[in-house]
Amino acid sequence: MDEINLKPVAYVISPVEEPDEMPLGGKDAIIEFLPEYVEALQGLEENSHIWVLSWFHKSPRDILKIRPGKVNPDLPEYGVFALRSFTRPNPIGLSLVRLERVEGNRVHVRGLDAIGGTPVLDIKPYFENDTIFSPLTPYIKGKSREMRQGMIKKHAFIHHGEECIDMLVGVRMAAIAEDRFGHLNSSDLMVNVQGSPCLADTVQGVSRARLANPSRFTYINVENSSETIWTKNGQSLTIRLKGAFNHDELEKLADEDLFDIF
Repeated sequence: MDEINLKPVAYVISPVEEPDEMPLGGKDAIIEFLPEYVEALQGLEENSHIWVLSWFHKSPRDILKIRPGKVNPDLPEYGVFALRSFTRPNPIGLSLVRLERVEGNRVHVRGLDAIGGTPVLDIKPYFENDTIFSPLTPYIKGKSREMRQGMIKKHAFIHHGEECIDMLVGVRMAAIAEDRFGHLNSSDLMVNVQGSPCLADTVQGVSRARLANPSRFTYINVENSSETIWTKNGQSLTIRLKGAFNHDELEKLADEDLFDIF
């Protein structure tokens, strides 16, 4: 077998020092490049997101099956090749991060799940051909409602691009629907939105529901209304916003205080 030699081009600067302490979604971090590679960063700032390939140097390499414990320790075991677990025979990390800015040999990013001191092997720009709007994936259900809602919010922000009030409304609605129906990307879950374009964009983004192939999404632009209807296997769930709420209320109030649900 041919030997493969990899040389780090950069190292991660992060407040997190141990793999088990890394939160889902990663942290703000700095990728500090070695002086001989600074020239290779020219033009990088034209990208909003980049792929970071790193070497998870503190990860076990002799474990082939694992439970996704950070998400839900009650889930069954998966082979490590079926997960993004940092535990794997060759602990290569693949992270999609938001590029904040480039300052000399330092690249500031958001959402990096590599701990401080992690060697970086390469970075690559994210571009349009990387996008698959409605992929087929297993349903890795978060243990708590708080975790599940946080994951939906992260996906909503990536898709919608801003944390507006209607985005937060859509996140809460989607969390309620997930509690009832499970995987929002299910091919037989139909989604109807009546409300603002921002609400529709958020709900479509987190549910991955398309207008065709298969047809799962319908939308009516209605002023002063926020309502979603979710249908699966003959069961229907309607979620209607009761009134106007601010950011903190949409984050903290109970479902029944925010919505009529029937």
